[in-house]
Amino acid sequence: MTAPRVIVPLQRRNVAPFEVQLPGSKSMTNRALVLGAMRMGTTEIHGGLDCDDTQRLAAALGAFGGLAVDAVPTGFRTVRSAARLQAPATAIDVGAAGTPARFLLAFAATAAGATVVTGSPRLRERPMGDLLAALRALGIRCECLQADDCLPVRVHGGTPASRHWRVGAGVSSQFTSALLLLASQCPGAPIELALDGEAVSQPYAELTRAMLAQCGIATERRGDTIVVQPAPPRCARIDIEPDASSMVPFLALAAVTGTAVAVPGIGAASQQADVGMLAVLERMGCAVERQRDCVRLRGAALRGVDVDMAAMPDAVLALAAVAAVAAGPTRIAGLATLRTKESDRIEAAATALSRLGQRVETGRDWLRIEPTGELAPASVPTHDDHRVAMAFAPLGLLRGGIAIEDPDCVAKSFPGFWHEFDRCRAHHDDAARA
Repeated sequence: MTAPRVIVPLQRRNVAPFEVQLPGSKSMTNRALVLGAMRMGTTEIHGGLDCDDTQRLAAALGAFGGLAVDAVPTGFRTVRSAARLQAPATAIDVGAAGTPARFLLAFAATAAGATVVTGSPRLRERPMGDLLAALRALGIRCECLQADDCLPVRVHGGTPASRHWRVGAGVSSQFTSALLLLASQCPGAPIELALDGEAVSQPYAELTRAMLAQCGIATERRGDTIVVQPAPPRCARIDIEPDASSMVPFLALAAVTGTAVAVPGIGAASQQADVGMLAVLERMGCAVERQRDCVRLRGAALRGVDVDMAAMPDAVLALAAVAAVAAGPTRIAGLATLRTKESDRIEAAATALSRLGQRVETGRDWLRIEPTGELAPASVPTHDDHRVAMAFAPLGLLRGGIAIEDPDCVAKSFPGFWHEFDRCRAHHDDAARA
């Protein structure tokens, strides 16, 4: 754990927008790595994010016999030389990376031999049961080596025994995405994937469908069922957009400081879920401009909102931080999945906001923030959760005495976050000197 990072408040505000330079999308990079691994020959993943999560997934995929995955200056490169891959000889440890773990459980289902997937203590607590149940229903043998429905899991490769699949969709959209990727690589008649329960975080499943389409694999949504037309990926290069989840803290920064930010590379048509944060901040009073290849936001007097964030859970912590300086209370609903993220993010938000002097109420799947009108100096615990660190850093720009504990935890998704944060400060400092 690294020493806390004390945030120095801004003294001046530059009226010109700060043009934030973002890394590639983590969600898109993870999906592209699997798509590349499914394609025979060489696939270039251009602009792919190089962070702890994607490094873990790349290393795990590269451990399968018949597949090589390497980081290159432009992103990643996959080279597949075998029609059927061989399971890794040793266990795959993905650390705290939830999406890679779930994708790998499904990816291993057709490899020759048995694949063991494990991870950090926190990841070994996170739910895997709905995905494992879906795989077992297809005749894929999955053994939980410690606790039921949790990692570590040994997956014995085989051939799915049916073209009619089902998955519980109420815990994580990553289960749906993992099975969509697997279904695309099971030759034969179309596969019907039925989603049971009230599906959560559906924009992420839709992102998977969009990336499958980019690679020439057709899917069709029919109510609660997704039909997949299996085919090999045909795209030798997959381009990755800037990361919308990494954009969110800078949108929040502009919102709370009354400044402006421009984000090139993400446009109005982006499929990334967290682009929806623009509309939420617009409701709170910010001015938003959406162009084909860029979005802009300018902060203004903020008002509280009542909003359901089930479709974009990764943006919730930043919204909670913005709510602390709004006029009037904010209620955030649709948060059931936040209890089982890298931390219990509902409690993490409540703890941070309480330390910062705000009144907070929580429920099983909701959070209510009532601003007190003044931020208190505090050290914000991050619980080894990158989203907590990035979400609450902007509040330190408003008053002294706010520090972010274990700031290096941002390496999980945005290793260059603090560099970009400091670039933003320099943007405003330069205006003060002008």
